[in-house]
This record gives sequence, structure tokens and C-alpha cells, in this order.
Amino acid sequence: MKSTLKDNNKAMVLEAFDTLFNRRNYAAAEKFWSPKYIQHSAHIPQGRDGLFDLVKNSPPTLKYENRLIVANGDFLMLHGRFSGLGPGVPNWIVVDIVRVENGVLAEHWDVIQDEATRATSKSGLPMFGKEFPPEEIVP
Repeated sequence: MKSTLKDNNKAMVLEAFDTLFNRRNYAAAEKFWSPKYIQHSAHIPQGRDGLFDLVKNSPPTLKYENRLIVANGDFLMLHGRFSGLGPGVPNWIVVDIVRVENGVLAEHWDVIQDEATRATSKSGLPMFGKEFPPEEIVP
């Protein structure tokens, strides 16, 4: 089966997130983010360096897991979980929206929620995957 541009963009974005957030290979991650990267997130400083510095200053336990990625033209939406944010800090369930330009991440937006536990979920359903996180990870 022939690979499409959308498939290539999905693979690139997932590799970029893994390289930066899980492997913390900043030199390798530079090839995935434009030097002119535009950041719309309220909690991340502007530019590629702002994002990289945020990750560098995050606990070494930080981990990203992806559950879903959808592409529409140059835009992709990822549904993921950031865990290991620090003692007593709940996991984040995040929808990241990225724009790819010339094969690299050019722009980013996000929507972030603290992950609910079984005890705090009014729906009785987990926010990510089929199971709730262990109670010791999310207060």
C-alpha cells in the first residue's frame, strides 16, 4: 500500500514527540521542529527553545503516550497522556494540535485536562484508554 502525505506526517509527529518527551534527545529533536516554531500554549514559552527548555526542566520521569492521531491537510490532532510530571501532580490528558510545514512542526496549540481517577470521574469512565491510572500517580 502506498504511503500518503498524511501517513508520513503522522509518523513524523509521533517520532518527534517520542524523541523529545520520552527519549529527550534534543539534538535529534531539532530536525522535527522548525527554528521558527510558533507556540500558542499558555504554559510554554515561545519558540522551539521554549519547548525544549520546558522539557529539560521537567522531571526525568516525564513520559508521553499517544492514543489517537488524526490528520487533516497540514494539521494533526493528537490525543495523549503526559505522566510523571512530579510527585502529587496529576497526569495530563492533552489534545495537541500541530501544523506541519515543509516536513517539520511549525505551529502548536493544546487543550489540557488533569486526568481523573476512578474516584473523581463522574462518568465512571477513564479519560485515556480503557483503565484508570494507578491512584498513586494521580492524587
